[in-house]
Amino acid sequence: MNSCWKLVAIIGCALFASLLIPRTSSADEPSAREPGVWQKHEYSFVFMGFTSTYSCDGLADKIRVLLIAAGARHDAKSQPGACANGFGRPDKFARASLTFYTLTPSGPDAPPGTKQVDGIWRSVSIADRSPRELGTGDCELVEQFRNNVLPMFTTRNVDDHTTCIPHQNSGSLISLRFESFAAAVRAPHAPPAQPAGT
Repeated sequence: MNSCWKLVAIIGCALFASLLIPRTSSADEPSAREPGVWQKHEYSFVFMGFTSTYSCDGLADKIRVLLIAAGARHDAKSQPGACANGFGRPDKFARASLTFYTLTPSGPDAPPGTKQVDGIWRSVSIADRSPRELGTGDCELVEQFRNNVLPMFTTRNVDDHTTCIPHQNSGSLISLRFESFAAAVRAPHAPPAQPAGT
């Protein structure tokens, strides 16, 4: 009986040790940098949902969060539209005016003089509390964003399992994953080295 327990302990230790070995996958490694150019987009977003109601300023804030999460340039603007109920009050037809830039690969045919930016393919996951400002009640907003705004981005490998049940939050699921071509984060420049003895 003792030898059986010793064998179980040895196998358990081996399995535990194998879990501690770090593993990397191609998804963990940053993609190679590619040249890209910024494209400007302007869009009038009108929310049409059954479950949640937004004020125009609240809708504009949520959409800006989605724009930045999806890979838009950080100067993205999402301005409250004209709403019947005024600032901070829920409106059945809340709207927002969007002005934002997305990065698109420029390829070798880029016209001379075009300002290019280093871009990478970045994994994006939109779910309940990811970004943290989103909740299950935003399910229909994410659906509308996916259908109307996301096609303006350069994306690949879209995996969408978002399911929204009208008039209730229970049973609704936000699950949207994709890769977005976005600007590569520049490493901060190190301060110049000081000469020795100064």
